Amino acid sequence: MYLYHFGLRELPFTLTPNTHFFLGLEPHNEALAVLITALQTGEGFIKVIGEVGTGKTLLCRKLLNEIPKHFVTAYIPNPYLKPDELRRAVALELGVRQAQRMSVQLLTQRIQQKLIDLHKEGRSVVLILDEAQALPEESLEALRLFTNLETETRKLLQVVLFAQPELDERLSQTNFRQLRQRITFSYKLRAMTSIEVERYIEHRLQIAGYKGAALFNSRLCKKISKATQGIPRLVNILCHKMLMLTYGQGHFQINTSHLKAAIKDTEDTQLPLIDLRWVFTGIILITLFIGAYLYWDFRG
Repeated sequence: MYLYHFGLRELPFTLTPNTHFFLGLEPHNEALAVLITALQTGEGFIKVIGEVGTGKTLLCRKLLNEIPKHFVTAYIPNPYLKPDELRRAVALELGVRQAQRMSVQLLTQRIQQKLIDLHKEGRSVVLILDEAQALPEESLEALRLFTNLETETRKLLQVVLFAQPELDERLSQTNFRQLRQRITFSYKLRAMTSIEVERYIEHRLQIAGYKGAALFNSRLCKKISKATQGIPRLVNILCHKMLMLTYGQGHFQINTSHLKAAIKDTEDTQLPLIDLRWVFTGIILITLFIGAYLYWDFRG
């Protein structure tokens, strides 16, 4: 691998969401601030929507690491669960004993009692679901019923949904209007700008231990941004492949040819289009040059 070749301690562009590499770019900082604020106000449902690869799972793990200590968290990374399975998963996360053996009615009672006990201890409970767009319809309704538990001042259970835009499409249906109206805070993650892509690449290389001259210059970063549309996961894939290609050729400087080769080998990326502004500028300059040449040739 190329670690020794570039003087790296670890791979800088892995696809595993690792908070060690977290960079506080504007969209992720804003989303994290919204989440913490919403949780502290005791609201029922909070939703974070983002396209595939925009960093939802990384943000989810960052929240789990930084959530205030008085919160008790139940984290479900793959919520493609039927209502009964969802209840048991929540019960296990909350430490309810023998949750797998209880009837649904008894299990629901034990979950309610656990929430009440935690509230008496001054604890707040938050259920965090990643990939929430995969929740079956009946399970979404079960979630809504979970949040019916409340005191006079706050909910006994708060729910944070991390999901792809498909969740918004589902919630727009009439039969989900009760759940939709309970979502009091929502944030939509955007892709990175070209400037953020450059910062992102530099940051990950520095965290991985790189100390040399810039491997990805500004011009190349802009092309990477266009090719990936600013999606962090795709940026990681391209950068990893470009480093491998450069290493394989025994070079130390990454160039456009490496980018083109990486794009051809990567789904959902595209070669940057030619900037027509420069084409038109070139045509105008050539026309002016030819016109001036003919003018002076005619006068001569």
